[in-house]
Amino acid sequence: MVVAVLMALSGHALAELVARMRVVVDNDFGEDPDGLFQLAHLLLSPSVEVPGIVASHHYKGGFYGYPGSTEHSCKAAKELLEVMKLSEKIPLYAGASESLETADAPMESEGARFIVREAMREDVKTPLYIVCGAGLTNLASAWLMKPEIAEKVTVIWIGGAEHEGIALPPPKASKVEYNLGIDLKAGQVVFNRSRLAMWQVPRDAYRQALVSHAELRQRMRGKGKLGAYLLGRLDDLMERSKHSLGEAYVLGDSPLVLLTALQSGWEPAPSSSSNGFMPTPRINDAGKYEMNPAGAGMRIYTGLDTRLMFEDFYAKVAKFDNEE
Repeated sequence: MVVAVLMALSGHALAELVARMRVVVDNDFGEDPDGLFQLAHLLLSPSVEVPGIVASHHYKGGFYGYPGSTEHSCKAAKELLEVMKLSEKIPLYAGASESLETADAPMESEGARFIVREAMREDVKTPLYIVCGAGLTNLASAWLMKPEIAEKVTVIWIGGAEHEGIALPPPKASKVEYNLGIDLKAGQVVFNRSRLAMWQVPRDAYRQALVSHAELRQRMRGKGKLGAYLLGRLDDLMERSKHSLGEAYVLGDSPLVLLTALQSGWEPAPSSSSNGFMPTPRINDAGKYEMNPAGAGMRIYTGLDTRLMFEDFYAKVAKFDNEE
């Protein structure tokens, strides 16, 4: 699935790496550009096979004038695949166009059906990760359609509020954490019912993925088409926000790469990032956690190796662009 990228790395040690895992990416690519940065980084990582990408919906009101539709998310992901010359190699699936109406019925979509198919494959042995950088509509729908996928996958989710006793929310934090609020019912399905194996990167952790605009420009400007495209998406958001967002930006979806592609060599794990384990809590109708001693259990990431994450990103983008 990443033949073009591997060819671009030919003659180097990276070209000889074999895929150690499959990673299905589910994200809302059409709004906050961090999803596109994450997707590009993952596609440049030869230890990962990406069998397909699922484009998800956002809030109906959109994001700084971008529509929150699944169609717009598909369009943005397709543009990136074209820039990377991968549009004919990696399938792109549309997720649900709306949030769950109830916690008992899935919002069926091409994306949800693809997640089920990939999870239930018996012709491959590599572990499967479903990485979600936005709402959980498609994952929850896939589980409602086929609960057996819980035995086949590991879910990594960027979302959810801080856990009591671990971290405090930021000033003026929203009552319901941003990604959870995209589809609260889907979050309740995944946390309260599914028993999916999950690694969570909650708000206090994903906000650590902070990079300055000056750094991005110094490390990526003038390198080539991919760097220019990604910077262009961020520049467009800055224009739409009337440059009111400060001089640093949270690339909050990038931990999805750190926790998969950048695992350690022996006894593979995201060993440079700190985490804890707890019974999976319930999520109530206010979007808050409730203790659940009978929960399936989940990892909660509290500290991220941002040096490894961003330096690897810059190096891979530069190599790809320099060899184009």
